[in-house]
Amino acid sequence: MGYLPIEDHGVIGNLYTAALVGTDGTIDWLCLPAFDSPSVFCSILDDEKGGHFALRPVEYTHSHQLYLPDTNVLLTRFFSPAGLAETLDFMPIVTRPGERHRLVRNVRVIRGKIHFRVECLPAFDYARRDHAVSIGKLGAVFASGDHCLGLATDVRLEKGAEGAAGTHFALGEGETATFVLAHLRRGEGPGEILSEVGFEELLHGTLGYWRRWLSNSTYQGRWREIVHRSALVLKLMVYDPTGALVASPTMGLPERIGGERNWDYRYTWLRDAALALYALIYVGFEDEARHFMGWLRDRCHEDEDGLLQPLYGIDGRKDITETELWHLSGYMNSSPVRLGNGAFKQRQHDLYGAVLDAAYLYNKHGAPLDYDLWKNLRKILDWLSENWRDSDEGIWEVRGGRRQFVSSKLLSWVALERAGRISRQRGLPSGDGRWIAERDAIYEEIMEKGWNPEKSSFVQYYGSDALDASLLMMPLVKFVGPTDPRWISTLYRIQQELAHDTLVKRYQPEYAAPDGLEGDEGSFSLCSFWLVECLTQAGRLDEARLALEKMFSYANHLGLYAEEIGHSGEALGNFPQAFTHLALISAAVHLDRALGAR
Repeated sequence: MGYLPIEDHGVIGNLYTAALVGTDGTIDWLCLPAFDSPSVFCSILDDEKGGHFALRPVEYTHSHQLYLPDTNVLLTRFFSPAGLAETLDFMPIVTRPGERHRLVRNVRVIRGKIHFRVECLPAFDYARRDHAVSIGKLGAVFASGDHCLGLATDVRLEKGAEGAAGTHFALGEGETATFVLAHLRRGEGPGEILSEVGFEELLHGTLGYWRRWLSNSTYQGRWREIVHRSALVLKLMVYDPTGALVASPTMGLPERIGGERNWDYRYTWLRDAALALYALIYVGFEDEARHFMGWLRDRCHEDEDGLLQPLYGIDGRKDITETELWHLSGYMNSSPVRLGNGAFKQRQHDLYGAVLDAAYLYNKHGAPLDYDLWKNLRKILDWLSENWRDSDEGIWEVRGGRRQFVSSKLLSWVALERAGRISRQRGLPSGDGRWIAERDAIYEEIMEKGWNPEKSSFVQYYGSDALDASLLMMPLVKFVGPTDPRWISTLYRIQQELAHDTLVKRYQPEYAAPDGLEGDEGSFSLCSFWLVECLTQAGRLDEARLALEKMFSYANHLGLYAEEIGHSGEALGNFPQAFTHLALISAAVHLDRALGAR
């Protein structure tokens, strides 16, 4: 089949899982029944044996995708010499326990008569398990042990090679065909064929859900459309049963084509989820914040000593053992494809700052923190007061050994500083003054050991002269003033050494702390949006606005971002990525507010 560019995809989902839909009409990524379940289609990780669900005209010259306004329902239009056709792809929202997970594909001819090819070829369990296919009047059933998929349609399907089901069919002007892929229990049939009325009911129910959700937005500023698209993407990555946010719905997409920087992001990083809460609160989505705080309460309650993992499963499980799927070639031969994520064993002190900052904002803008949650947060703060001086793997999860990372100290300071604010505002017990004493000790140590006078800059870790884009958080978390001379000098250095115009790299691998991996990577869009916020806070509003507008131009045709941007502007890394979209929202909201004040 070959590989589409990562950016040539849209994403659809039902708050349990998500699928990638290519501009060529192929579903080339889907896990069922949850984000972190084994995949049933993963041709984006191996175009020969990964499995896919293709639906497109036999001949077409080009295609174009768009979301139906204010929704996550995706429309792909195909332009061919014979006429014009379009497909609607969506996943109906699961509203009841035990309800089937379904993916609906409807194709319609607008003009002319067009011949189509449909082919459904699952590859269960990351293409590690064989399956049997049976064809009947109602469609096809694909069975692999207890895992079953049904494809219901009134288009007569035929068995294909290697367990596929598909056919060629033609539609005239105004004619439609619908395909419903459902996750089945063993022994069930393919499901009910959707009538035109049934399809319309499912479609309008799904459209209504997304539009009702988005109507809660309080954001009325500039760039409303792309801010709302980012909010819709973040909502799409929330696992509804627990309120946990996945870092991305995909795994294994490379940060460098042909390289080894390929990770599984289908889990909940406390840092990412806490920062997403921050972004969503600012645009009015308080329910998501409340659900996340409930999920956080459970994690804090489980970890009695106060030491939190960097990431957890979406169901709260702690073991995310990492393995390598060598039978998959990887996207454009980028291997290994990793399943699971060994970073769950790391120590990352920065996550405590993100969690306490989120708790502070929730207490301020959402609802007052309850005493039971505060008791759990106190355990975290007491642990951090004892252990912040230790080295860790840091925000970028390096695999080359622990260091005294400045960003980890910075976010440790944030945790203790925000705890002091919460306790003062609410009159909650505050640790007998120790938190404040440790907060001040961290501040003094960063100013002494994190500052390199020869370089006139803060640096990545104590004793180094390497820069790190995570330093851009310093004014954003109110550690330094945005025009503090030390900070202005650091910002200048970052722009000179890590930035190509608005594109900002995390660090230069050849100078920074070893991350344990070979090769370079693209620029981090998260860091680029942090730069926009730093420029905004420094009062450089015209520069900030141009930087933000340029970053918008790196989104794909649907307003979606992967983790990184390559040297030629291509998307790299898992897609879409929550961290990037939450940073976009924060940058746009704060710049819009500053421009309004001016």
